[in-house]
Amino acid sequence: MNLFSIITFIAIVATVWFIAWKKSQAINKCDAEGYFLGGRSLTGITIAGTILMTNLSTEQIVGQNGQSYVAGMEVMAWEVTAAFACVLLAFVFLPKYLKHGISTISDFIEIRYDTTTKRIISFLFLVSYTVTFLPVVLFSGALVFNKLFHIDRLLNVDGQVAIIVVAAFIGLVGLLYVLIGGISLSAFSDTIYGVGLIVGGISIPILGLIMLGNGSFSGGLGVIISHTPEKLNAIGSLDSKLIPWPTLFLGMFFNNLFYWCTNQMIVQKALAGKNLKEAQKGALYVGFFKIFGALFLVFPGIIAYNMFGNTLKIADDAYPSLVTAVLPTWAYGIFGAVIFGAILSSFAGALNSTSTLFALDFYKPVFRPKASDKEVVRVGKLVTTFVAIVSVVVAPLIAYAPAGLYTFLQEYNGFYNMPLLAIILLGFYTKRVPALAAKVTMIFHIVAYMLSKFLFADINFLYVLSGLFFLDVLLMLLIGKLKPMEIPFKIQDNENKVDLTPWKYGKYIGAFVVICMIGMYILFSPLGLAR
Repeated sequence: MNLFSIITFIAIVATVWFIAWKKSQAINKCDAEGYFLGGRSLTGITIAGTILMTNLSTEQIVGQNGQSYVAGMEVMAWEVTAAFACVLLAFVFLPKYLKHGISTISDFIEIRYDTTTKRIISFLFLVSYTVTFLPVVLFSGALVFNKLFHIDRLLNVDGQVAIIVVAAFIGLVGLLYVLIGGISLSAFSDTIYGVGLIVGGISIPILGLIMLGNGSFSGGLGVIISHTPEKLNAIGSLDSKLIPWPTLFLGMFFNNLFYWCTNQMIVQKALAGKNLKEAQKGALYVGFFKIFGALFLVFPGIIAYNMFGNTLKIADDAYPSLVTAVLPTWAYGIFGAVIFGAILSSFAGALNSTSTLFALDFYKPVFRPKASDKEVVRVGKLVTTFVAIVSVVVAPLIAYAPAGLYTFLQEYNGFYNMPLLAIILLGFYTKRVPALAAKVTMIFHIVAYMLSKFLFADINFLYVLSGLFFLDVLLMLLIGKLKPMEIPFKIQDNENKVDLTPWKYGKYIGAFVVICMIGMYILFSPLGLAR
């Protein structure tokens, strides 16, 4: 990374921060709603930008391209099928959440079940973000930065030391983002970085195909179609270790519903919308983007395979190797700033969600019921600082995770994702399933999932989640039948918080998103390119 690249990197990061800071000044960040939810003022584009950038980080960019280097386009299921979950978020989950006037997912659980269940869910989110998601984001980001820009050589230190230094730097900048501007500053900067990620992300496979085709984009595509058509098949086999095709309708579908519709880190951004219409716009924009995001989150791994063959010892080196091969040196600073933005956005987004959960679900109701908004915000900032420090300390330990980064993260979520989804869905559509059912199901699922790691170790975890989700639902319904609530649950409208008028074009856009999703699967199948 030469001096020009370093100057370019610093200039872009500083400029984005300044623009986002100026735009966020209109929001009062001294009260809880302004700091944690951006004053419920975000518009569709901003919501989409911050959700995407919270979702997209190096564990995906590197991890999914590493998987496609080995297995091909079946990995795109993590991206493309998420579109359907985003449509359901827009039309099923958001109207119900906003009708209750909630600030966190666990708020709904408290309204529907009880406070104890709410705090169990909040605690699981807090632990998950602090000891897995945030450290993985930092570690994978530092790993990629070191591979792309040779920070170890620049600082003349060991590779592991360089990763720790970069992780600490990202953690410090992300912490400052959240402390200074809360969710609003992150949201505005995410929108800018999101545009950069689209342009920068698409440029890598385009440049890769041109290089593969000796100067011809179509020639490079022809090389892949003729040499490795099997890698263009997105329909995984029944015994696939990654995405067996039946799980697209079962485990993968349920996992997407959990992540996009019940995960505090994602849903919080939509809850910050100024009204239901803007929240729906944001969710549908995200769904449309996820379909085509596979072209730079998955497809480059196949280009790397055609370019390097089996010469890469580690599959996760596929994307960094491709980038260093095709990117001109003058663009390193620009691309570095875009990657940095992706890492920063995921880190800051999860930090904000963590502080929101602790301050609003534990501190104010449990420790200081009479605390002022300023005090709640102050405690939120202290928790943010503590969690950021813990994440920086834990990040280097992720190197010893037994599975790859992306697989590690997805399998860990399996401890609580299916029961949480079952709890929320039955909370929506039943009136007498009690809080006892939610507690028992959570314990049952955690024990059953742990046992599955020993008893069904050779079975794809998405198959396991498929079965466990139905068992979780059946268990809750059974308890609801045996010990129903004495007084049936009734929704209490909170329409004073936001306007609940839906987006009038939403259903047409939602249908278009689903059609595009199906079209993408046809394209990457034996009916399309995989012949």
